[in-house]
Amino acid sequence: MNSPRRFRHDPSTLFGRLRAACSEEWRAYCEHEFVQQIAGGTLPEACFRHYLEQDYLFLIHFARAWALAVYKADSVADMAAYAESLRNILHREMALHVKYCEGWGLSAAGLERVAEARPNLAYTRYVLERGLAGDILDLHVALAPCVLGYAEIGARLLSDPSTVLQGNPYRDWIEAYGGEDYQTVADQEVLHLERLAETRLGPGRLDGLTRTFRQATLLEVGFWDMGLRLER
Repeated sequence: MNSPRRFRHDPSTLFGRLRAACSEEWRAYCEHEFVQQIAGGTLPEACFRHYLEQDYLFLIHFARAWALAVYKADSVADMAAYAESLRNILHREMALHVKYCEGWGLSAAGLERVAEARPNLAYTRYVLERGLAGDILDLHVALAPCVLGYAEIGARLLSDPSTVLQGNPYRDWIEAYGGEDYQTVADQEVLHLERLAETRLGPGRLDGLTRTFRQATLLEVGFWDMGLRLER
């Protein structure tokens, strides 16, 4: 591939193979009704607030997963890259959530006191379990649906002429995940998955990685469901 962006859509990469093997689950995640309502600006505010509160807690555990990646890294260069991902979560993604929630009178400290919903508990602990039980490739595959799915969703919504941006209360969210900064993060993650696969994707390993990717994708679907249903 001539560019990381096109490489992200190469079906021969590990990510391409995982996405193809889980195409039904991936579509249910990336084209979920929650996402469609964000695109149209029609998602009830209570649903988005519930999602953001839970996603803030999710990001706390996601940051821990990247800290685990630092521990499991194969090189100092990888340690630095994973530490940068950790920094971005703590100082950029979480800040976006706080910015939204301040309008509802919720501070960062208040968000940390919100009770975790069961779908959130299931997803975050699954990712951490895969990272603790497996190696760095297992952890990255468990993280991939979140990192790469949000990039795919954001890029699609931002480029789709049917997406409502003018007056959409969720425009900042769409632009954050569809914007160049986050798209570059996703590009680099696909490239890194491929580098890990070169040394760690031995015979018979793809089946287990596919199960991890499928389960994490289904847990993402459950996260959207939680937002729509205001599930606790």
